[in-house]
Amino acid sequence: MNGEQKELMSLCEADILNILKREPYTNQRSLSEVSGYSIGATNKAINGLVANGYLNDEFFVTERGRALFDKGKPKNAIILAAGYGMRMVPINLSTPKALLEVNGELLIERQIKQLHSVGIYDITVVVGFMKESFEYLIDEYGVKLVVNPDYVRKNNLSSLALVTNKISNTYIIPSDIWCRNNPFNDTELYSWYMMSDSYSSESDVRVNRKREITRIGNKAEGNTMIGISYIMECDAVLLREKLLSASKRDENDDEFWETSLYDGNKMFIPARLVSEDDVYEINTYEQLRSLDGSSNHLRSDAINVISDVFHIKADEISDISVLKKGMTNRSFLFSAKGEKYIMRIPGEGTDKLINRAQEAEVFRAISGLGLCDDPVYINPDNGYKITKYLEGIRVCDPENRSDLEKCMRKLKEFHDMKLSVPHVFDIFGQIEFYESLWNGQSSMYKDYYNTKKNVLSFKPFIEGIEKEWCLTHIDAVPDNFLFYATPEGEALQLTDWEYSGMQDPHVDIAMFSIYSLYDKKQVDELIDIYFNNACDPIVRTKIYAYIAMCGLLWSNWCEYKAKLGVEFGEYSLRQYRYAKEYYRYAVEGMKEN
Repeated sequence: MNGEQKELMSLCEADILNILKREPYTNQRSLSEVSGYSIGATNKAINGLVANGYLNDEFFVTERGRALFDKGKPKNAIILAAGYGMRMVPINLSTPKALLEVNGELLIERQIKQLHSVGIYDITVVVGFMKESFEYLIDEYGVKLVVNPDYVRKNNLSSLALVTNKISNTYIIPSDIWCRNNPFNDTELYSWYMMSDSYSSESDVRVNRKREITRIGNKAEGNTMIGISYIMECDAVLLREKLLSASKRDENDDEFWETSLYDGNKMFIPARLVSEDDVYEINTYEQLRSLDGSSNHLRSDAINVISDVFHIKADEISDISVLKKGMTNRSFLFSAKGEKYIMRIPGEGTDKLINRAQEAEVFRAISGLGLCDDPVYINPDNGYKITKYLEGIRVCDPENRSDLEKCMRKLKEFHDMKLSVPHVFDIFGQIEFYESLWNGQSSMYKDYYNTKKNVLSFKPFIEGIEKEWCLTHIDAVPDNFLFYATPEGEALQLTDWEYSGMQDPHVDIAMFSIYSLYDKKQVDELIDIYFNNACDPIVRTKIYAYIAMCGLLWSNWCEYKAKLGVEFGEYSLRQYRYAKEYYRYAVEGMKEN
């Protein structure tokens, strides 16, 4: 509590007063059980409330007490529902988390009904991903929708900052929370932030005996943060100021709105502790299944595929957890028949980017050669793929010389196999193809067409150089070199072969460089490692040209994904810079050679 209420009463007194407004006093023991405070604390609170005139001698709320309730009465609610919910894989991304079905109700509809039941009808929903899916709430429940246009690249701090003018005696509610009992009241006496009495290694905050919420760092488990909050006007003034200030700083793009509740290492409002059995945050498939195993949203094409491949029922698929989202796909880990596997689900718009039949051809060509684990299952039509999970895995560190030497040795070993498939990866053709996917929209870059003209001017140079032609990985980037433990020691293989095709193998060096965001010195060092310090100058110039070509290629790819709402930040900008800068390096090399 801040302001006047903090001076007038303790948290215990406020909670006891709130209870006595809703139900008459019987005895201290029953009041202690309802409130959760000890009998001693309850007795002290009652005596204090009577002494200060908030209760009369018969323990009924006085006019002075009712004045406090009028001052703190909830006016409105803000529901934050703009995000993707990427951790819900394998649930299809055609449903925002707020619209997931739990026990026959949609999450957000349950929240709205709970608010209505305590007289709160002024409800604002901040939307972003699939915003049109929420439009029906306007007619059905009378809510207001506010669109966050930055939901793709920013976290929910930006969502709440859009509606700071509405924060005053307000409930702030994440849309992915399911509450067994109604967490909202028609009376509140102080601001609070909801915390669970359970502990999580993902939380770095702890609630102390004074119900203060303090940061503890990552050294110990903290109380699970629920996210529902109530903000009275006396605290809203500071929160509004901090939200607006934080939202203007780029470094806060990834922050949650709760950042603005901190004054140093402590929130300036107290905790409201709830039982872990009463409140559920639904961030993952497993969390939804745990709460409602019959939810229609658990039905998934991916789960059906796993069931068919392993001849098991859906409830025999366990330990589902989302892996880091890739730039092209979404993948998740699962267990079946006592073994761990990874399932890949193609990402948004991937059907236009990847020829899955060609990918299947690649896997037939590399099968049994020790270049990768052969897929347990691959569908050449939709790109679903299941592979065995490798224990103790790590990816290449592009700043580690030893890793680079091992990866380039593996890459050259693959190139020297001179494998063949029926299809080609045409860089110039793909540049044009990705641009065509923009559907007539202009590039984000003012000088795009001049940059493209420069890059395409390399075509005679590239075609005029004698080259070896073989199966090339194309996406041979550090994250796709997997180191893993074996009884004989650490082994290495390549993953993600979906772009692979016939091409000059030296394109793989260019791809590794631009994904690693290398500067020219680092690019030259990588070339020297691959060629064992014996790279012909014209070949080096050719690789510079490939870097420019591939930079524009992936820049166009990023622009297409951005138009679908998928943003890659610095990576996208740097690819375009490679197109421009390495055009100059290649031209200089062509003049010298």
